This record gives sequence, C-alpha cells and structure tokens, in this order.
Amino acid sequence: MTKKTYLRHLASEADKLFNGQTIEQFAAICYRRQSDSQDVEVLLITSRESGRWVIPKGWPMDKKLPHQVAEREAWEEAGVKGKASKKSFGYYTYLKSLDTGTTVPSVVQVHLLEVGSVSAQFPESGQRRLKWFAPNEAAAQVREPELKGLLRMVEGALARNTKTKGTATK
Repeated sequence: MTKKTYLRHLASEADKLFNGQTIEQFAAICYRRQSDSQDVEVLLITSRESGRWVIPKGWPMDKKLPHQVAEREAWEEAGVKGKASKKSFGYYTYLKSLDTGTTVPSVVQVHLLEVGSVSAQFPESGQRRLKWFAPNEAAAQVREPELKGLLRMVEGALARNTKTKGTATK
C-alpha cells in the first residue's frame, strides 16, 4: 500500500476518530546503544498477518499501567526485556483490521523502552522477524506517518534525556 493510498484509507475513517469510535493500544519503541559508538538502534518486528514492519503493541491489560503493557508486549512479540519510560513518548494512529473484516482507527500510546536483553525464545518466536535499524532507517520501513515521525525523534529525545540527567547529578 502506497503512502497516498494509506492516508486516503485513514482519512475515510476520520468520522470514527472524531466520534470517539476508536480503540486504544500501547506500544514500545525498543532501543539499544552500540557499546563501541553509542549509536542508537531501534527494533522493528514484522506483523503476523501482513509481514510489514511494526513495533510491539497490544491491548490494555487489567491492573497494568500503559508502560507495563508496553514492556509485556515487547517480551511477548520480540523477546525483549527492558525498562519502559513511564511517560509516553507520543502517539500514532493506524487502522486495525478486526476479525469481523471491518477496520477501526487505533490510537497507540508509545513508550521508549531501553533494552536490557533479548531472548531467542519468547511467546511469539517463529511468528515474527526481528531486525535492528538506525532510527531513520526504521522510519523508512514503517507505513504509518506518525510512527515515522516518532522513530525519527528517538535519537534527539535520548540525547536530551542524557543531557538532562547529566546536569541534574552535578
């Protein structure tokens, strides 16, 4: 699906967005720093249905805060263990295809998750491919325009967080 086609399809569902007929999901942008250069990489996974590149995301869970859901989805879908920021990094919208064949706009709250470890064995291993990308390369791989923007902002946000933490400890 081309960018124009995707945006046209999303726009056709705008009335659902404006009328609050949306679903909510929580997601993680999983990142790591290369030890030798401190360059940032982000992890993309393939969706089970279409095989397109996405980030781990899922439905709200009882007794779990949004950042905890993001951590859980990162484990289940990508084998990632790490610490997600409690504060959301941003939001993006996409059209979720339901089992009924209909689509509904999904508003996804995204959290940055610093990867501590990656396991080869996890609940959805064998159902998805995983690949590390530089943030700008990751942005080029995903379809959703708002997610592209969030991925392009990762390095700057992490640099600001590091700078803020450094001055707070002095």
